[in-house]
Amino acid sequence: MRQYKVGVLGATGMVGQRFVALMEHHPWFTLTTLAASPRSAGKSYAEAVEGRWAMETPIPKSIEGLVVYDAVADMEKIAAAVDFVFSAVDMNKEEIYALEEAYARLECPVVSNNSAHRWTADVPMVIPELNAEHLAVIASQRARLGTERGFIAVKSNCSLQSYMPALYPLHKKYGLEHVTVCTYQAISGAGKTLESAPEIADNVIPYIGGEEEKSEREPLKILGTVTEQGIENASGLTFTAQCVRVPVSDGHLAAVFMYFASGKEAPSMEEIKACWAAVPSLDLPSAPKGFIHYFEEENRPQTRLDRGLEHGMAISVGRLREDVMYHYKFVCLSHNTLRGAAGGAVLMADQLCSEGYI
Repeated sequence: MRQYKVGVLGATGMVGQRFVALMEHHPWFTLTTLAASPRSAGKSYAEAVEGRWAMETPIPKSIEGLVVYDAVADMEKIAAAVDFVFSAVDMNKEEIYALEEAYARLECPVVSNNSAHRWTADVPMVIPELNAEHLAVIASQRARLGTERGFIAVKSNCSLQSYMPALYPLHKKYGLEHVTVCTYQAISGAGKTLESAPEIADNVIPYIGGEEEKSEREPLKILGTVTEQGIENASGLTFTAQCVRVPVSDGHLAAVFMYFASGKEAPSMEEIKACWAAVPSLDLPSAPKGFIHYFEEENRPQTRLDRGLEHGMAISVGRLREDVMYHYKFVCLSHNTLRGAAGGAVLMADQLCSEGYI
């Protein structure tokens, strides 16, 4: 595989730091360019994140001395210096929308962790093991932008990564009609640590701005189909969500209730587990060897025990059982800053490179 020069926009934030850490040992990607806000521009990366480096491992030695660019003012320099960028900028949605499209128009592919373009019809929102065929919509996007290389691809909301891998194959095979999900989300999803968020100590906060809307809408795009006009959302099923912030450092847990399509016999528990076991893993550098892990123990998955499974890139599922109102319910878990954020975006970049989009 060829080697790629990579940049990170928003490199000083929580997700940006995770991108930096993940690039250290990636066999295809070399991190050469870092960008952030004007207050960090001109500083070495070590200076820019001094006192707020939140990763478990130290700043990579090869990165410490890199000078941080201004993600907006230095856009043309950055676009010319890299093969593609990861985007994790902390700006308002309109500014992110414009910034990412500007990079794409400069012929710099953008792999984004942000939500600004998730509802742009010709921007693919991909979980590589599930809906990689959605990358085909990039051709339509390039035609609209007038680019040869440039495009934007986005990953979905971090909490969806815990339950959509379990629901996607079931819907494709058996048809789902209604899904209710309650998510219990770590403080790192807000870009904070337990130490920097005293409000979460001994507490649960029953509101995360915008999270429930994303959780109810984004699955329909993931389950959708590619058309000449862009991704057409799936129809005939509904999602409803309740999202709460809980006092754990990393890991989004979800309790899921599912009702299969009316007029058909619902699959058995054995058929559901077989469907999960049949979801293939990918032969890509960032992919887990086993994508969906089912726990038979009645008290698993647990956030602290299982969020790091397969370097935080696997999905943990357990407690599948019949329900008195729905057909079935289960619990699932993913690492929100790895599979759910930077790790999921890196895996999408693996897929884009392997298919020749980058």
